[in-house]
Amino acid sequence: MLVSPKLMFENCYGKYGIAAVNVFTMEQVLALFRAGEKASAPFIVQLTPKARNYASPGMVLAMVNAAADLYKDAVFAIHLDHGDESHIKDALDSGGYQSVMIDASHDDFANNVKRTKRIVQNAHELNVCVEAELGVLGGVEDDISIEEKYAKYTNPDEVERFVSETQCDSLAVAVGTSHGAYKFSGNQGLQFDILSEIQDRLPGFPIVLHGGSAVNLQEIKRINNSGGILGEDASGVDPDEVVKSIGYGVVKINIATDTRLLWTRVHREFFRDSPDLFDPVIPGSEYMDAYEEFMVNKFKMFKANGKAKNFN
Repeated sequence: MLVSPKLMFENCYGKYGIAAVNVFTMEQVLALFRAGEKASAPFIVQLTPKARNYASPGMVLAMVNAAADLYKDAVFAIHLDHGDESHIKDALDSGGYQSVMIDASHDDFANNVKRTKRIVQNAHELNVCVEAELGVLGGVEDDISIEEKYAKYTNPDEVERFVSETQCDSLAVAVGTSHGAYKFSGNQGLQFDILSEIQDRLPGFPIVLHGGSAVNLQEIKRINNSGGILGEDASGVDPDEVVKSIGYGVVKINIATDTRLLWTRVHREFFRDSPDLFDPVIPGSEYMDAYEEFMVNKFKMFKANGKAKNFN
């Protein structure tokens, strides 16, 4: 069942988090819906411009809709992640999206406001929610590459004005996370003082945590033991800190890197252990099972399991 992210955020604020998961393949789409229905947890399916280019916009959206037909008790929304004006226009024109993100965070404040406000006006005419971003995250995700020295935290002094001027529906903030498998170095963790001040300035307003993957070191070691050469100094977000952030207004937690690492580990180990096999269905099935288990655990960690009934 399709549900507006606006309703999800109103229901979950301060109580549980919504997993927003980037998907690229049929296996990921099916496993996500299986997990959501099994856990009875609401979730957001995220489609990036790169995913839309890879499978074509119509194909990737058709896969999501087909999965929804198979898992009718799943409660979900479809979101365009990290779009620019052209991506968003295409998504709005094609329909099927309940939410879009305009990523103008690399612009100065005035241009970010200007671009975001224009998208909000167009999207709201179609009852589509808009996520904006204020502050710049480091790391790499799809075609986004931001050197750590250019990453900066969100300035709480700017959030009220930004939301007031743009009328965006949710706001992604930079508070110590990073995109991609090569997360922030050191142990600074999430900046709860910034989250607290943002919540004080925008009580009840939905905050989004990008770069929410944990980057399990054991997964990386298993990948490397199977022929990979990933760096073992990567560091994701401490799961306990993610859970804690929910109490500070974080309603949407983006996940992408962890599911990619899972794909890599399952397939590397499979072909290492079964070098005589070449059928993609076998490791694909193993990946879906592992993905389902992984997401069920995430839903439980975010305290979202059983919450789908709130939308029936």
